[in-house]
Amino acid sequence: GDNDTFGMWYMQEVEHYRTDVRVINTSLLGTDWYIDQMKCKAYTSDPIPSELVHSQYAYGVRDAIYFDQKTDKIWNIKDFMKWVSSDDPSTKLEIEREGAPSQFYSSYPTDRIRIPVNKENVLKSGVVKPEDADKIVDYIDIKLPFGMGKNRLMMLDIIANNDWKRPIYFTGGSYSDDEYIWMRDYLQLDGLAYKLVPIRTPIDKDNPYDMGRIDSDLMYKIVKSWDWGNMDDPNIYHDPETRRNSIVFRGNLARLTETLIAEDKLDKAKDIIDIATTRIPINHIGYYFTLEPFISGYYAVKEPEKARQLFLEVARKYQEKVEYYLTFSQLNFIRLSDEIAYDLRRYQVLLLSLIEDRAFFKKQKAIYDDYIDRLKKLGKAYGFATEEEPSANDQEDSLQAPD
Repeated sequence: GDNDTFGMWYMQEVEHYRTDVRVINTSLLGTDWYIDQMKCKAYTSDPIPSELVHSQYAYGVRDAIYFDQKTDKIWNIKDFMKWVSSDDPSTKLEIEREGAPSQFYSSYPTDRIRIPVNKENVLKSGVVKPEDADKIVDYIDIKLPFGMGKNRLMMLDIIANNDWKRPIYFTGGSYSDDEYIWMRDYLQLDGLAYKLVPIRTPIDKDNPYDMGRIDSDLMYKIVKSWDWGNMDDPNIYHDPETRRNSIVFRGNLARLTETLIAEDKLDKAKDIIDIATTRIPINHIGYYFTLEPFISGYYAVKEPEKARQLFLEVARKYQEKVEYYLTFSQLNFIRLSDEIAYDLRRYQVLLLSLIEDRAFFKKQKAIYDDYIDRLKKLGKAYGFATEEEPSANDQEDSLQAPD
């Protein structure tokens, strides 16, 4: 979309940075004029690898194609592209319309296609580092939906003809399977972008937003090279879009931290936590729930004082909100009860990060309990909250100090 594309266009056109990279806007890839541009050399980047010619993707041609099952077999992606690009009437799907002539669409006879993996090209192009060569699969099988637009067809055309000679990245920002050409299980998070790699990393159903594997050393190197500009300057205005984007930054840095800790690379993990908590200022960005992993992270890297300090900064934000809620009229208290409950749940989860820090946990739990009690009393005064079901759904009951 625009947020991704315009920034990269600026970097190439004005700053002349990484002009060897071909930026592809997959929304525009559904238009013939844009596809024509992609098939030309731009800056120092070669044209996209594609076999479809203009007459096969012109306006009104293959704007949409549909599944018309004729076989149960898995087809090689090259055979698939040969079929969908054919003008033979036997490859068309007839859709009858009441009171109007039938329409004919290009179709695909199987919804399962296989993408071979050229391991030599994978290693030569740097898609996978030599140390991970044993993890490379022989092929990737994908399952297609009932129909797809021209932009997805062009993405498959690129995959069919690239043969792993050039690395392919996705900017993220979407969790739809088709945005990743139905290969979300074959991604690697490199900083803020997802690289397509022939290494299977299944999506965790409990954490569907954590896509892709992480090469911790590579991502650490990428993060350390970032120029943060004046993001941590308290004198600038941090607009809503900037604040929302911080969720992605903090989320990806949290994933890198967790990976580094799991690999016992504690010095690097501490470095990343420090970056996440200083370069992305707490007071100006908000979205305090994104800081929870860094409190646990500081404990894991043997920095308990930093963990406590970060906890106190974030907890104070929730406490300020509760103090505000305690000034509410009955109408506002009822109207915003969901928001109150949400903030209390987040405050509760924040406390759980202290569970092994016994003395500090007990002290902070007492403060939390006091806020809960005050909210309960206000709720009872307004006649709708009870001891069994206060406005915050008794979230504090599940918080127990360790023995």
